[in-house]
Amino acid sequence: MSWVTLIIQADATNAELLSDALMEQGALSVDIHDAAVDTQDEQMLFGEPGEPCGEIWQNAEVSALFDQAVNIDEVMHSLTNIAPSSGQLNFRLERVEEQDWVRLTQSQFDPIQISQRLWIVPTWHQAPDPEAINLILDPGLAFGTGSHPTTQLCLNWLDQNLRPGTKIIDYGCGSGILAIAALKLGASHVTGIDIDHQAIKASQENAARNHCVASKFYFTTTHQAAARYLQPQEYADVVVANILANPLIMLAPVLAQLVRQQGTIVLSGILHQQAAEVKHVYQQWFDMHSDNEQQGWVLLTGCKR
Repeated sequence: MSWVTLIIQADATNAELLSDALMEQGALSVDIHDAAVDTQDEQMLFGEPGEPCGEIWQNAEVSALFDQAVNIDEVMHSLTNIAPSSGQLNFRLERVEEQDWVRLTQSQFDPIQISQRLWIVPTWHQAPDPEAINLILDPGLAFGTGSHPTTQLCLNWLDQNLRPGTKIIDYGCGSGILAIAALKLGASHVTGIDIDHQAIKASQENAARNHCVASKFYFTTTHQAAARYLQPQEYADVVVANILANPLIMLAPVLAQLVRQQGTIVLSGILHQQAAEVKHVYQQWFDMHSDNEQQGWVLLTGCKR
C-alpha cells in the first residue's frame, strides 16, 4: 500500500482555510509548515510562554496525506473557492511507499558520543562503551535527542564544568536529557521545568528509564516557577536553558531570579548573529561571555553578580 502527499503553496491568509478544506476532502492528516524551513529564509514564530502564537508563515506549505486512490484533480477543484484572490494554487505531489516505519525511524538514530565519557544511546542499541556515562534516550514528542548542536553544546558544558553536589534547574527541559545528564554527572538535585505537558511526561519516563529516581520534574508556568524558587535556600547553582533567542530574551528576568549569587547561567538555542543581543540583555545580572560554538549555534554562560 502507498499514499500520496499533496503539498500546496500557501500564505498567512489562506493556509488554515486550505488545511480545513483538505481535511473535509478526506485527507488522513494535514500540516502547515514554513516553505523555507532549514534555509536562511526560515521564519521563526514566537509567542508568550504557554500561549499559542496565533501566526502563520507568510510563505507556507500545506501538506496533506491521502490514500493512493484519491482523485487529486477533484480535490484541487474543490479548493478553487478557498483562496480566490491568490489565483491558481501551485502544488506538487509526492508518493509515500509502505515501509517498516519503526525500523526506518530507528535506523536514523545511532548512539551519539558527546565526549570521551558521555554517550546518548537509543534503547535498541547496545552501549558502545558500557563503562561510559550512557544516557538511554529514544526519539519522542519532546525536543532533545542529543543530535542537535544546541543540546550537544549544553551536554559538553555539563560534562566539563559540573561539580558534584550542584543544584540545577533545567528550564525548558523537553525530553529531560540535560536534567538526566546532570544527575548522572553528579548533581545533587535537578529540577526540570517546561510549559508542555508532553515534555514533562517524556522527562519523567526518560528519568525512570535511566534510573534517576531521585530526580524531580515540575509542570509549571514561568510565573509559578519564579514563585516556587524565590526562597534563598532554593536558588540554583546552575540554570541551563536550551530554548531559542527570543524566548530567552523575554524570560531573562525570570531566569535571573532562579540563580544564586555567584551561580551560573547557561543559555543555548542561540544563533551566532543573535548572541550579542542575548548577551546584552543578560549582562544586567551576569558577567556574560560566549563559551562555545557549533554549526552556527552559540552557547552563552554567565556568573551572577
